[in-house]
Amino acid sequence: MAAQTILFDFTLDKDKTADEEARLQVAKILRNELEQLFPQLELAYSMESPENGYFAVLHENKDTVITCRIFQHGLLTLNVEYFLPDGKEPIISFDTMRTMELILRQKFDSDRSKYLPPIKRGGYIDIYMTSSDERIIEYDIDKVVFEARSPFQKIQIMHSKTLGNMLLLDELQNIAESDLIYTETLMCRGVENYEGKEICILGGGDGALLYELLKENPKHVVMLEIDELVMQTCNKYLNVICGDVLEKRKSDQYEIIVGDCVEYLKKFIAEGRKFDYVFGDLTDIPITDAPEGETWDFIRTIFEHSFKVLKPDGKYLTHGNGSTCKVQLRLFEEQLNLLRPKVKFTTTKAFVPSFMEEWLFYQVTFA
Repeated sequence: MAAQTILFDFTLDKDKTADEEARLQVAKILRNELEQLFPQLELAYSMESPENGYFAVLHENKDTVITCRIFQHGLLTLNVEYFLPDGKEPIISFDTMRTMELILRQKFDSDRSKYLPPIKRGGYIDIYMTSSDERIIEYDIDKVVFEARSPFQKIQIMHSKTLGNMLLLDELQNIAESDLIYTETLMCRGVENYEGKEICILGGGDGALLYELLKENPKHVVMLEIDELVMQTCNKYLNVICGDVLEKRKSDQYEIIVGDCVEYLKKFIAEGRKFDYVFGDLTDIPITDAPEGETWDFIRTIFEHSFKVLKPDGKYLTHGNGSTCKVQLRLFEEQLNLLRPKVKFTTTKAFVPSFMEEWLFYQVTFA
């Protein structure tokens, strides 16, 4: 049950939209063709402006609403919107959309045209998310498996036909059953040797990183996660990627501590505790134009404390953001370059299935 919005656009010769008379002629052709599909079509409102072109609202039985704009620059946009109850067939099939586009393109002698499948708005299941560089992604989500709000964030498990169960935190993609490549790239599997090493994970509440690290026979891993409900949820619905580590919580080889990682890092610093590896599996690099604000302050705090618990030959590993977010990644690297003692870093990349984009990962050591 959702509103269906179908979008068409056509590029016309500018002479056909340059003045009011020409635009009205285009509008007449458009309405004639639309009436073949919507025989009871009525004009509800129209407006003509020399600066902004032609605009019209049409409807069929006040149910299906069609808006049309003809810009003086040679662009025509057409939006068809209606409400589709559950169990009902769409008013316009995909084949009909394609036929409609072809007919109108011929009628307008259009240089180019485009139509998009219906955008489904207001449904119970939200199938749209954004990439790190703010592109719309439509997922094949067919079920809300779990949804709740902890004291820290909104937690959802969505089921995707191709990705399996997927964790969303505050409605952002976090990890899915398909995302082993994310964890393996973060930990540089096959490159780093974790056998006999002491490791600290900051965050990592989905349990995937801890689960994979334990396969490498480390001496001990301590994981600091603030959100108990995230761990309970992933233990129940994402055990494909976390095994039973979130259920046991502690063994001779690892310990999960529920609490603020910054406070525990301060405690480790006071105790003089050091690690071979520290993983920052926390917040993403913010999509901002300057390294300012609460999240950037948090990232700097994590840097400051993490390197104080890192052994001289230790390594800090973390995820960055989408590889197309050049400005934000540069800002992140500038923050690394400000650290004292000085550090150096390398990067790796991987296409993460549930993100539907390539992400950048950082490996940081003392210079």
